[in-house]
Amino acid sequence: MAEPPLTGGCNCGGVRYEISAPLVSASYCHCKRCQRCTGTAASPEAGVVPGSFRIVSGEELLRAWSAGGESFAEVFCSSCGSLLWSRSPHDAEVISVRLGTFDGDPGIRPGHRQWLESAAPWEPLPDEGLERFQRGVIREGDD
Repeated sequence: MAEPPLTGGCNCGGVRYEISAPLVSASYCHCKRCQRCTGTAASPEAGVVPGSFRIVSGEELLRAWSAGGESFAEVFCSSCGSLLWSRSPHDAEVISVRLGTFDGDPGIRPGHRQWLESAAPWEPLPDEGLERFQRGVIREGDD
């Protein structure tokens, strides 16, 4: 595990964040929304302990988009477009941070793949031994 605080931010450097506790879980999300937000077949992301995430700078640059209903809001930098994290529609403290936004090694590796029912047909799933779920996995606090 990496030693907190973990730090990260957007591509232009306008948004910076830090996380004061070790990450709780990590996964690859293959849902269609993540594919479209990232332009990739899957989005690697990590769950944050509620209350441990803090925006250090650039809060005024943040924008959020949600498909509505039960969908997590996708939070991004309005200056450079970097997709940074997503947050629960029920509790703004339930956050999943995109692994590519960390400054260094976040100290966690994806342990499963979720939303395989939406997996991109143009990229075969690797056989790396990770647990697989056809739909999403609910983390504690996500309900």
